[in-house]
Amino acid sequence: MNILMPQLGETVTEGTIISWHVAVGDTILPGDVLFDVDTDKTTMEVPATCGGSITEIRVPPGQVVPTGAVVAILMADGEVSAEVQMPDETVSLATAAVPAPTRTATSNALPIAERELDAFNAVRTPERNFGPAALDSGARVTPLARRLAAELGVSLAMLSGSGPSGRIVAKDVREFKPPVLEGSPSGRSFVGSGANLDEVRALYSGTPFAEVELDGMRRTIARRLLESKQTVPHFYLTSDVDIERMLELRRQINERRSEKISVNDFVVKAYALALMAFPAANAVWAEDRILRLARVDVGVAVAVEGGLLTPIVRSADIKGLSTIAEEIRDLAMRARARKLDAAEYQGGSGSVSNLGMFGVREFTAIINPPQASILAVGAAHRQPVETEEGNVRFTSRLSVTLSCDHRVIDGALAAELLREFKAILEEPLRTLL
Repeated sequence: MNILMPQLGETVTEGTIISWHVAVGDTILPGDVLFDVDTDKTTMEVPATCGGSITEIRVPPGQVVPTGAVVAILMADGEVSAEVQMPDETVSLATAAVPAPTRTATSNALPIAERELDAFNAVRTPERNFGPAALDSGARVTPLARRLAAELGVSLAMLSGSGPSGRIVAKDVREFKPPVLEGSPSGRSFVGSGANLDEVRALYSGTPFAEVELDGMRRTIARRLLESKQTVPHFYLTSDVDIERMLELRRQINERRSEKISVNDFVVKAYALALMAFPAANAVWAEDRILRLARVDVGVAVAVEGGLLTPIVRSADIKGLSTIAEEIRDLAMRARARKLDAAEYQGGSGSVSNLGMFGVREFTAIINPPQASILAVGAAHRQPVETEEGNVRFTSRLSVTLSCDHRVIDGALAAELLREFKAILEEPLRTLL
């Protein structure tokens, strides 16, 4: 019988075998520990579910293995020895010999040659993560192919299977060439773009339409946001902020100024101070490491004709509200005129996107890589609250949602960051210090 890499969590798709506690030729009993496995969630021992003799160990220590893959062969008590056919999926192992464990055991193990592991037969990955194992067309898909397709944004419906009985395997996903959009420069295509231009036109053949070709800005937005949603593990936290004191302070400041301070100016300043308070969150993702930034630069999303730009307010944590307000007005004006220099919208620690002026109560924003966070700000609204005396009063609340890159910012850190932002806006004098 096959010994499989177990599913150690609902979202766990692979594990690393740390060490083996058995060797080829060992006789084991149900409950004996076979090997130790490490995942991104946990490290644990994997026990045997039945007794028998280990006839083959296929995976050496240190090897990353998809869940459900065959890692060893056990001849159960009373089972007749038979040659086990190796499957043909495309998870390759480096040539290595599995060292014997420290306990004494007889072994006639041969070195493990390079071979293919089957990731098809028993992967228990939830369907909602990587899609169904069988398509509406009847074609079946291996779990490894499903996972790769999800990671690369490839539609399984667009693939033709090259495996047995037309099964879609990992090779089909890796070799898939997405459709090239007509008129795209240099023949560039969008991974996961779905149906091609002719197919979409055919769907709307009976509906009048006008075609709008993508300009450089819209093409860049499409590429970067698609890349962000496909490659950045987003998670979201939402909080309501009492801004009654902040609105009163803003009113007092604006009574003495010709150039007004906006709610968004307070938000940018408060978010910059919160990022400075938690340096681990003032960071960006850089392929195989995290860069923690010594300066807080906050991007401010600006709607422009045909798209969106996010100019950067540099060192926002140490600038006054008046300076921030003036910079945002200047950056926004030049952004709408398409006169920003590249250095004025590149980089940044995190960003703020405010749709409150459009009456949007609450929304989530997509992170702008390599930044690790973006704060989505909705419209202020009046809300009844209970006082300490048991009475009811009305106050102004602001709904904000923080989107985070889980590779850089963990849940607890994000919660602390959002709590600090909320505390600063609710004690707005801190923005003036």
